[in-house]
Amino acid sequence: MSVPFLNGPSDPTVQPVPASVVERVDAADSTLSNPKRAVIALGANLGNRLETLQGAVDALEETPGVRVKGVSPVYETEPWGVEPGTQPSYFNAVVVLKTTLPPSSLLERAHAVEEAFHRVRDERWGPRTLDVDIIAYADVVSGDPHLTLPHPRAHERAFVLAPWHDLDPGAELPGHGPVAGLLEAVTREGVTPRPDLELHLPE
Repeated sequence: MSVPFLNGPSDPTVQPVPASVVERVDAADSTLSNPKRAVIALGANLGNRLETLQGAVDALEETPGVRVKGVSPVYETEPWGVEPGTQPSYFNAVVVLKTTLPPSSLLERAHAVEEAFHRVRDERWGPRTLDVDIIAYADVVSGDPHLTLPHPRAHERAFVLAPWHDLDPGAELPGHGPVAGLLEAVTREGVTPRPDLELHLPE
């Protein structure tokens, strides 16, 4: 059973899908014979972190052309790039999904989900209610500055690699190799599993 988030008209996960995304989903549905596999990293260090992550999982599932196939265990992580103790710790998780959305439309939806949870981009490495990052999309390797694939720093971030490895031990990061080897190189230092917390696949 999924963790409830908010009920009623104020539920931030109930957001209209932008018309541009719907149009691209329709186009993708007509041109792709098979959905693509994508890996999404979630993080939150403000508010009710667990409910926010569950709300993000549910919002991704509600997106036309997206089906959530797996959700990792939850990890607690010290904030990246800031002095220790200056921000609350993060809850992090990884989601594997199948999608007929092209990468650009999936990115639009990721940003829409962040905005639904009042993500503010005031400062680099600043605290945030929600991060939704595309880590990998099929085997695509792209240097597009709008959406670099795979994520340019995923191979060095234990808070991405550890939950992803738990979810899919045989996973590979395009251009970098097996996630297991990448995780061994960076170690699990700074990331703590939270077996007392759980995210659920949408029903």
